[in-house]
Amino acid sequence: MSLPPGPSARDGDGPGAVAARFTGRAVTGVRPLSASLAEAVLDDGRVVVVKTTAGAEAARAEAAGLRWLAAAGAVRVPAVHGHDAHRLVVDRVAQGPPGRRAALRFGRELAALHAAGAPAFGAPPPGGPVEAFIGLAPMRNVTGDDWPGWYAGHRVLPYLRRAVDDGVVTAGEAGVVERVCERLPELAGPAEPPARLHGDLWNGNVLWGADGHVRLIDPAAHGGHRETDLAMLALFGCPRLDAVLEGYREAAPLAAGWRARVGVHQLFPLLVHAVLFGRGYAEQALAAARSADRL
Repeated sequence: MSLPPGPSARDGDGPGAVAARFTGRAVTGVRPLSASLAEAVLDDGRVVVVKTTAGAEAARAEAAGLRWLAAAGAVRVPAVHGHDAHRLVVDRVAQGPPGRRAALRFGRELAALHAAGAPAFGAPPPGGPVEAFIGLAPMRNVTGDDWPGWYAGHRVLPYLRRAVDDGVVTAGEAGVVERVCERLPELAGPAEPPARLHGDLWNGNVLWGADGHVRLIDPAAHGGHRETDLAMLALFGCPRLDAVLEGYREAAPLAAGWRARVGVHQLFPLLVHAVLFGRGYAEQALAAARSADRL
């Protein structure tokens, strides 16, 4: 693949220079993909992606998260070449169609990733910051030993309070979410050890590789409950989800009642989206809370 060199390839602090610095290779071309992403072609033919992040902690969190996921030797992730205060350089993923065979394999690999574990619920990746991010929203990786209390205190309620402060959720509506948080010890199912989570596992962060292997990008990695990743996959429509879950359950059966708990685990990402994008997601979060409260 050959791309013409653009201004960014000649810019001393542009994506071409950043890619060259972290890969140790000359850059023969740069192509912008979006306001925050650019592809850089190296002189050996490889292509890397240069991502501009929200700041040094965001870049550090993403790099640490990718390396922690890679260390499990389970689901594949793009190799990290390096990062600085605002940019991250990773391998580009050549993409293909989402086939059933790849989906079954992804399910098994995701189970292995979760089984790699974490020191505690909320534990950040080694080298990752406590003050991390999920997308553009701040996310604090404060640890805890009890999943229901940790999930309520450090995932659901902080975003509920901000949604109320922002006027996206009314104080009256917040009551049903607070009630679900109080009931989490009975709603959460059997206790499980902390899993190694991707943490932001929506369909856009699942890349179906041309080689038949899935790669995961843009993690908000931390120790959590494995059903949270699976609930996130279901939230925005992952292709071949039935096959992904089939492969997962063959490798690591889920506790009875897991389907009924999907809404409990979706409360966190839905409230994050409500804070970032408004009332439509708040209504989905409230609907999920009402459904959970009927369990």
